[in-house]
Amino acid sequence: MTILTNKADKIDRLAELTQSSETVAGSSLWREAFRRMRSSKMAIIGAAIIAAFVLVAIVGPMLAPHGPTAQNWRSEVFPNQGKFVGMRGENWFGLDHLGRDMFSRWLVGARQTLLVGVVSMLIGLIVGALVGVLSGAAATLGGKVGRRVDTVIMRFTDIMLSLPSLLLAVSIAAVLGQSLTTVMIAVGVVQIPIFARLLRGSMLVQGGADYVLAAKAVGIRRKRIVLTQILPNSLSPVIVQATLSLATAIIEAAALSYLGLGNPDPAVPEWGVMLSQAQRFFDNEPMMAAYPAIGIIITALGFTLLGESMREALDPKLRG
Repeated sequence: MTILTNKADKIDRLAELTQSSETVAGSSLWREAFRRMRSSKMAIIGAAIIAAFVLVAIVGPMLAPHGPTAQNWRSEVFPNQGKFVGMRGENWFGLDHLGRDMFSRWLVGARQTLLVGVVSMLIGLIVGALVGVLSGAAATLGGKVGRRVDTVIMRFTDIMLSLPSLLLAVSIAAVLGQSLTTVMIAVGVVQIPIFARLLRGSMLVQGGADYVLAAKAVGIRRKRIVLTQILPNSLSPVIVQATLSLATAIIEAAALSYLGLGNPDPAVPEWGVMLSQAQRFFDNEPMMAAYPAIGIIITALGFTLLGESMREALDPKLRG
């Protein structure tokens, strides 16, 4: 009896030491990653672009010199004759085909673009994480039945991944109807299998770690092992993917709005809608399309640069 007690005490101590070392290692990993990112030009540029975009999205509508829907200069624009008003002191980006101030619409449209991108990413992240946790826990600690559940979930995920993301988003948006909420849901659903498979794979790797074996030996319940041990140590790649998915979400949301599946009110400024409206007048006034396109490209570039720098900082295989 004494021998069994001493053995249990040793295993319990081993579990505590393993958990403590993982916590310290995880904390050190993030500190080291942050240090590397601070010295990375790619990370600094990406963070600066994102900060500027978020600042414009938050305070832009308050700084807009004119109403984004006000057609104050419609008499000065004759799109049928190819006559547009370009950049001038009163209108920094010129006027669109209805005599509205392009700069004001660009500022207000940044908020709509950020809102759609963030909400879409959160939908994909939350639902995908739940699916990934269920599948990963079933595959790691669920036994024979769990592996069957994992197989069913992953095959369904593979079906979604086999479809082109934009085609899937367009199909979902077409079924749900034209609205800004539809765009968020459609883009978010496309992101779900990406997060699910990524988190599931990360949990499978962590499931074979020593600290999990120690927790099993001590007799900790499976649910607690998943939630307190495996899941927290599996989130690093998911966080990186969330940053990269923001860039994809912004581009795909703009594409859906460009195709006419976004906000049914064309007067509400959004960069994808502005691109769609500028298409008809591209030959006469290409800058109408250039401003929202540049905004989309630079914003997506910022999130991509930051996400890639985070991936390199956290991945030991890519460290110099």
